[in-house]
Amino acid sequence: MRIEAPPPVVWQVMTEVEAWPEWTASVRSIVRLDPGPLHVGQRLRISQPRLPTTVWRLTELSEKSEFVWTAGGPGARTTARHRVEPDGTGSRVTLTLTQRGPLGVLVGKLTNGLTRRYLEMESGGLKKRSEERAAREPG
Repeated sequence: MRIEAPPPVVWQVMTEVEAWPEWTASVRSIVRLDPGPLHVGQRLRISQPRLPTTVWRLTELSEKSEFVWTAGGPGARTTARHRVEPDGTGSRVTLTLTQRGPLGVLVGKLTNGLTRRYLEMESGGLKKRSEERAAREPG
């Protein structure tokens, strides 16, 4: 998805994880269980409508461009990737969610429609919040 805001603005909005419920109905709350800015190994408790509250662990972080968090246990692993990259005067954002493992594949099939709706909500909310912020901040 293309966003009419520079990557640093989009990154800032995307990494202010506690504020996600303000701009996407797909998230009720995100609480950092480990203090500090986003860092590999950090745990976050995420509550979403129609899904169980889950503890996610940040597994990858490429400063100002991408972070990945994972959740699950034996038989199921969910990975969510959040990437922002320059695209002309704006940004290109890619949000993906994959399910692995025998139970993960089953859960993925059962929740495919919900997952798509939530990713669309998150993309749309991120776009709106980032473009509003970029319009307010001097460039």
